[in-house]
Amino acid sequence: MEAMMALRVAVVGSGPAGIYTAEALIKQAQGPVEIDVIERLPTPYGLVRYGVAPDHTSIKSIAGYLRRVLESPGVRFLGGVEFGSDVSADELLSCYDAVVYCTGAMVDRHLGVPGEDLPGSVAATDFVNWYCGHPDVPPDAFTLDAEDVVVIGVGNVAVDVVRVLAKGAAELRGTDVPEEVMRRLEESRVRRIHMVGRRGPEHAKFTLKELRELGELINADVLTFPHEVKVEDLTTLSRQTRGNVDVLQAWSGRVPSDRPRRLEVRFWLRPVEILGVSHVEGIRLERTLLRDGRVVGTGEFETIPADMVMRSVGYQSVPLAGVPFDSSTMTVPNVAGRVSDRQYVAGWLKRGPTGVIGTNKSDAAETVRTLLAETTPGTARARLDDLLSARGVTPLTYQDWLAIETAEAELATSLKRGERVKLVGRAAMLAACGRVAQPAPDGRP
Repeated sequence: MEAMMALRVAVVGSGPAGIYTAEALIKQAQGPVEIDVIERLPTPYGLVRYGVAPDHTSIKSIAGYLRRVLESPGVRFLGGVEFGSDVSADELLSCYDAVVYCTGAMVDRHLGVPGEDLPGSVAATDFVNWYCGHPDVPPDAFTLDAEDVVVIGVGNVAVDVVRVLAKGAAELRGTDVPEEVMRRLEESRVRRIHMVGRRGPEHAKFTLKELRELGELINADVLTFPHEVKVEDLTTLSRQTRGNVDVLQAWSGRVPSDRPRRLEVRFWLRPVEILGVSHVEGIRLERTLLRDGRVVGTGEFETIPADMVMRSVGYQSVPLAGVPFDSSTMTVPNVAGRVSDRQYVAGWLKRGPTGVIGTNKSDAAETVRTLLAETTPGTARARLDDLLSARGVTPLTYQDWLAIETAEAELATSLKRGERVKLVGRAAMLAACGRVAQPAPDGRP
């Protein structure tokens, strides 16, 4: 009896969306399936490794679940392979029966105000990548010599950022923060932090657990202003939102206790200009209100002195060469995950940066149902391994990733710092798995 031909699928991106896609393929496919998970970085897990705050170990434990998927029969991890430069969309289609793009939302949204390009005006995503040890952001990217920091945004990313800024470095020593970053956190001169939202407390995107955690900081006084957290009618709010408002209103009655740092959570203010000549010196904000559901300015202004301004107003995806892209929604147009013949999409690239990590699981399952309903194994196909080899590209394997993990665990032991300490830069990661780093065309380490 002739063996059934395996369905071969390439998944571009090894974050939660990509790995949940691989899992859905394993579970839903009626016949054999071979899945190559292609990742431009040397390491898997995407935002689970490089977006979750280092002190949120319960969320980072999701990596254990994703790990089991990568260890499944028929699944290969191909790290250090960059879509668009090492391999094109057409080339992937020549090697696989279907391709699923899961590259997420990799860049930050801008404020669109004067002064945003001044030195000292930065993206919160860069700061998160820095303290998470992302190889695209060098450890000297931030010096933390600013005493006054303003963070624009009141979502969970903003909460993570201000919590890391407000904590004492000793509180983070048991985490996987790179040692080079830890030294800069220990030297931090930050004293005053302002987290600013355009709308009121009832519109903030916090989760109650993260908000309460912020209020329990031992290194910082956390305060709100009574007139900014006042809400006229609590009865129309969800239980989660009422909980947030209750916490924020309770903070307005706090008396500062002269802790090393001070965090003020502000509402009904929008940035209109970042001030400074050669560097950020402050930010001008306008008082806001809601009119017909829209945020409008009142003409009342306030200036907050600041040496650093971080924008945390959302992520957005970037176009992929050879793949359709809608610049108005910053997503790949699709119907239930289908982009075009044999091309599919899942995760934030499919729906925008919404939901939590687990949302990607049902999202990926929908895409895979669509894919399997219209895709059958092909017969004559090229091999990606041959194509990459001809270009001198040697992918990192899952075993290479395990070697990196081992090196990080050994580093933590030598430093007496928790379970692991992240290696910084591609060269260190490649050295950990016995590879020699090739110079990056853009000069990245």
